[in-house]
Amino acid sequence: MTTAFSSDGAQAIQRTLGTLATAGSTGVEALDEVYRIEETCTFILQNELHKVALQFSDDLLVDSAAVAAKLEKSTGAKMYILGDTSYGSCCVDEVAAEHVGAEGIIHYGRACLSPSRRLPVMHVFGRKAVDLERCAESFREHYPDTQSHVIILYDVVYSFIMGSLQHILESEYANVVMSQISTDGTQCYSPRQTDKPHEEAQAETNPNQTNAQFVRKFGRQFALREGSSLEDYRIFYIGQEGVTLTNFMMTFNQCSFYTFDPETRAGRQESVNINKALMKRYYLIERAKDSKVVGILVGTLGVADYLSIIDHLKDLIKKAGKKSYVFVMGKLNVPKLANFLEIDIYVLVACPENSFLDCSEFYRPVVTPFEMEVACNKNREWTGEYVTSFRDLLPGACSHVEFPNPGADGDDTDVSLITGALRSSYWNNSESQDNLPSSSLVQRNPTLTVAQTNPAASFLASRSWQGLEQKLGETPVTKAVEGRRGIAIAYEEEGNS
Repeated sequence: MTTAFSSDGAQAIQRTLGTLATAGSTGVEALDEVYRIEETCTFILQNELHKVALQFSDDLLVDSAAVAAKLEKSTGAKMYILGDTSYGSCCVDEVAAEHVGAEGIIHYGRACLSPSRRLPVMHVFGRKAVDLERCAESFREHYPDTQSHVIILYDVVYSFIMGSLQHILESEYANVVMSQISTDGTQCYSPRQTDKPHEEAQAETNPNQTNAQFVRKFGRQFALREGSSLEDYRIFYIGQEGVTLTNFMMTFNQCSFYTFDPETRAGRQESVNINKALMKRYYLIERAKDSKVVGILVGTLGVADYLSIIDHLKDLIKKAGKKSYVFVMGKLNVPKLANFLEIDIYVLVACPENSFLDCSEFYRPVVTPFEMEVACNKNREWTGEYVTSFRDLLPGACSHVEFPNPGADGDDTDVSLITGALRSSYWNNSESQDNLPSSSLVQRNPTLTVAQTNPAASFLASRSWQGLEQKLGETPVTKAVEGRRGIAIAYEEEGNS
């Protein structure tokens, strides 16, 4: 019998497998330039690394053996090629590197640039082909006004053209802002086709940079002219449609986006309805408000401060009168999460690019830490501003909002926008309540009676099947008897029939 979680195997046997289109290997003569062998060797020798983990994205694995051989020959260090990553390939997999005792990591290809803390990391983005003149032409077509205020963002694999693109545009556009790679705690190598340092070129393009407002998001940094804000700028993005672009559009949702795809050599005005996307996220926030049991999914073990945000979420959920459970299960899929039906909603702790999980096929919705905080922290209001990086929610960060003060304990009753039922948000700011013995007296709520029970145990008690029944004392005691012989398909006593 085939169900949603199992099958008889016939489908897998009869399925026709197709081969994925993969890029060919890089020529030997171009290997040093594409993978920055000389700079990587310098990084290894300066940090005195003896064991180095090389993390390649799937499309670059074809060159992994050749790169590892070159690095071993030049540095004498032992190289380990990391296979399938525990979570997303855009994140530095420090856990896999520590399994082999690596002292440093070289990350190749696309990266979310989330900061790491355990090991020294160097990013080598590689070089994907770009028609620079066509890219500049597409920019001119969409921004005919040379006084337009435009911020240029890009996928990291195209970072090497930024110096040349700025050299082309700076003579025509005085208000173009070029973003630059700026990471926290990691060393990135982003080659540029110009001898002029990026910071110097940006300063010449933006003479007011000394009094400018710096914006730093997702490993990119750019400066806004003094007295201006993000709403005054439009954004030109170089790269394909994907999670990186979605991340930028959700964060900078007050700006209009125009994209140039180097693979198709085509530019377009992004017509994605951000308001519709935000309304979908707000629906998930309402689901989080209705929930009673929350599952915290650990989607990263390498991004800095992931333990801090887990503790922050546990404290937040507890103060909102909900129960939380922490799950560490690697890459997520529908059958894994379907094992825990007592969970009302999940919150995913991951890097910004992996936080937007399409949960349409899941039996329970999956939200981001920001959405869970909007649902649980009544001091944080939904304004349309969206935060995708969980590190911005921690105390001391730019988007942190304090919990209600202890004097605000009590029940806030409102109406669910999904079910239409009354719901009560019980705010418990007393840290001593958990330390009270079970026999202690608790003041009864005059309007609502709440039974403080274990949510998972209550759910189990309500299920019609609760596992194998022991029936202690109900089964008669008998001596051991000899059982059947043979295999299940043909026991000996069954004969030839």
